[in-house]
Amino acid sequence: MNVLLGRLVIFATFVTLCNASCYLILNDIVPGESTKECTDLNGNNHPINSRWRTDNCERCGCGEKRISCCSLVATPVGYDMHKCQKIFNKEDCKLIVVEKKDPNKTCDVSGWIL
Repeated sequence: MNVLLGRLVIFATFVTLCNASCYLILNDIVPGESTKECTDLNGNNHPINSRWRTDNCERCGCGEKRISCCSLVATPVGYDMHKCQKIFNKEDCKLIVVEKKDPNKTCDVSGWIL
């Protein structure tokens, strides 16, 4: 019983973390027909079981019933918000935390949330 409870707690933790940065888009499926592709929010078609990266730093995948997308950007937590600021690098899909007065100096960050 304790093993089951432990697994449920771990699963609930992962679901909570993932839901914060992921979303689903349901495919428009006509009853009785099968689909061979997904259409994303930009109107682009993707084959079933394909994966791609968006310009918004998300990793997406096409399934038979839905598209799932999750952010690739980790968000810093536990840093001095008065002394430091976040700067986003779109090419790397990364946030860095630097001093407001001297952006060449990085700040200490105690954790990151994906």
